Amino acid sequence: MLTDTARRARLLIIGGAAGTGLLRRFVDLAGGPAATVVVIATASTTPDVLEAEHVRAFRDLGAGAVRALRLATRPDANDPAVTAVLESATGVYFTGGDQSRIAAVLGGTRTDSLLQSLVATGRVVLGGTSAGAAMMSSTMIVGGDGPGVTTDSVRTGPGLEFLPGVLIDMHFAERGRLNRLLSAVAHYPHELGVGIDEDTAILAEGDAFEVLGSGSVTVVDAGGATDIRVPESGAIALSGACIHVLPAGCRFELSGRRPSILDAPAGERGRAA
Repeated sequence: MLTDTARRARLLIIGGAAGTGLLRRFVDLAGGPAATVVVIATASTTPDVLEAEHVRAFRDLGAGAVRALRLATRPDANDPAVTAVLESATGVYFTGGDQSRIAAVLGGTRTDSLLQSLVATGRVVLGGTSAGAAMMSSTMIVGGDGPGVTTDSVRTGPGLEFLPGVLIDMHFAERGRLNRLLSAVAHYPHELGVGIDEDTAILAEGDAFEVLGSGSVTVVDAGGATDIRVPESGAIALSGACIHVLPAGCRFELSGRRPSILDAPAGERGRAA
């Protein structure tokens, strides 16, 4: 069960290729015209491009103030000047790229500690797409594209754990990543696997998340599995695991590990807002 503090966290976790509806939802969550949005492109090898793109998009969608925060090295992430920037924010958004860079540059730094506090107390809504989504996991998928459910189909590392107990994969349907997620969950059956399609997001608040956007979210739950066998190499055995495929209009309770359908009209279920 989550604490009262943790229940105030709001996370918009996008599977990649975010459309205008999802970006607008982030701006609305951050306060709309009163929002102060900070864009962090640490994951990217071309941060200036993604910073400019997202700063322009959030301004066009009505955010009151938008700025980029360049965090390219660990000394950047430990700079005391970062504190003032983040404490003035109502929304912080991580772009795509390489999620391993986010963990390596931010993990354990002043920026990491402050963001954890700001997000947990509800002072900041945290958004991320692609790599910026993957890094929110407890265990982070960092790669792997093997053809089957095998020990070699996935590579993992520690995430920044903004959403504990959840293992996130992105670009899910578009890049055929079910095998990868099944392989990851077999290694870490205590965690829920959450695969998020492009232009699709989960809005996690408290002990549940809601599905938004045009695609689906695939949840792999190995809690009830009757047999899991992960050899040192080769094919994995995973029997009795449960898979849910949830489009917009669905919610999922994290502690109870159960989905539910919202009462949204069918014609609105594909919309992000």
